Amino acid sequence: MSEINKPSHGEDEYFAREEAERKRRLALQVKRETSEAEAKRLKELHSMHCPSCGQLMHEVPLRGVPVDVCFACQGVFLSHGELKQFQDQIAAGKRGVVASILNWFRPEVEGAKGR
Repeated sequence: MSEINKPSHGEDEYFAREEAERKRRLALQVKRETSEAEAKRLKELHSMHCPSCGQLMHEVPLRGVPVDVCFACQGVFLSHGELKQFQDQIAAGKRGVVASILNWFRPEVEGAKGR
């Protein structure tokens, strides 16, 4: 029987990055094509609503950074700017649970063995 060749971790990452870039370009195109009035309507409809359950989210400070929390499903939403503030705190030597969470978002170092 022939052996099935599975993609390597590097190939998986390459295709994931390519797919993310394709989705980013598509989102930018849709944004350009959306009228200002429609964009305003969509923001009013979706702003501060949980992407998981749709309930209203609330801004809560966490280590001095305002994060959006859904008390209905316990979801937490971090925007790019909020995530950057946590990364800056870690770089300044403030470690803790947040540092562990941010490790999920860091790309794996080449040559590192599985976790």
